[in-house]
Amino acid sequence: MKRREFVVKSSLATAAMGTSTATLGKVFAQSPNESLNIGIIGTGDRGGGLIPFINQIPNFNIAACCDIIPSRLEKAISRSEGDPTAYKDYRKLLESTDIDAVLVATPLNSHSKIAMDSVDAGKHVYCEKTMAKGYDGISNLLGKVNSSSKTFQTGHQYHSSRLYTHVVDLIKKGKVGKITAFECQWNRNGDWRRPVSRPELERLINWRMYREFSGGLTAELCSHQIDFVNWVLDAVPEKVMGVGGIDYWKDGREIFDNIHLIYSYPNGIKAKFTCLTSNAKDDFKIKVMGDKGTIILDYVKAWFYPEGKYNKEIGNVDGVSGATVNWEEGKGIPIEVAHEDPSKQALIDFQENIINKNIPISNVETGAKAAIAVQMALDAMINEEIVSWKSGLGV
Repeated sequence: MKRREFVVKSSLATAAMGTSTATLGKVFAQSPNESLNIGIIGTGDRGGGLIPFINQIPNFNIAACCDIIPSRLEKAISRSEGDPTAYKDYRKLLESTDIDAVLVATPLNSHSKIAMDSVDAGKHVYCEKTMAKGYDGISNLLGKVNSSSKTFQTGHQYHSSRLYTHVVDLIKKGKVGKITAFECQWNRNGDWRRPVSRPELERLINWRMYREFSGGLTAELCSHQIDFVNWVLDAVPEKVMGVGGIDYWKDGREIFDNIHLIYSYPNGIKAKFTCLTSNAKDDFKIKVMGDKGTIILDYVKAWFYPEGKYNKEIGNVDGVSGATVNWEEGKGIPIEVAHEDPSKQALIDFQENIINKNIPISNVETGAKAAIAVQMALDAMINEEIVSWKSGLGV
């Protein structure tokens, strides 16, 4: 029988604050045969959706789940293997000496506080994207993690995708030539709402719709692609301009239902990002454009389009000696790499990073750079101005 009853008696408003690492954090034994216990803080669509992946990873145990919405917490407990404890208050979860690491998948405005409390409690942290909301939240979390010895991984899972890492390596070796532009989109056709059983739950469940809690489409979707561009270029944007609006879904939301951004990177490289909620054509796509060719990526596949005089090249496409070049009609030459689901791979990497004391490739600094770029875009759209890179934040 799973322990479904809540172990917290006090409310969020009266609960004791997180305790220091000196009294709480236990050291995870550095052996690949040791089990790693993780607590999930926030069991909505993302946090709950990662549970099946964690269940599949050997020696990675869900020891606790935490959510303030009982139905979501109960569902998470029922989906978890083993016998996890249920909590209503994340600070009580952090007091458990049985928990080595936490996964933070709460509304964006709470990421920084919960992640910092987790580090203070001696836990390793996997913090979902976008890493933090607002420049203060980003800077404070960055400082906290940099002063700690704990592993901190940001949930930009494409950093862990073996396909994406291979593509980035190809690009850096000159596959597309000199990069001139990126064109990225993540389009959907739907109101992006979740069903609400009672009006008072609207902001708890549909927090993504409200500026107090959310960065909207930029933070929830485009942040992955912004992180990718930063990664490929090993740079941050110099400035951004953009427009957005609430032009289709007239339902009381505060965040834009469509966004259009242009970032300017060093060496004149421009990166465009579009996100719609009224047309899903081509869904998710990243296009990397250079003078020798173009690479296009979707969630789990990639293709190469040679440019001009290079379009008759015969040779290696995926870096494997003797690879056959096959043109897929309308899609170019496939780049074929065996790989796990990016989210599962990211969790596998998190476990290994803790055991081996490695700095994740999607770490607090890459997460901070993407988060700053997200906040710049929000400022540009809301204030209708060109926003330059915010220096002095530690990255």
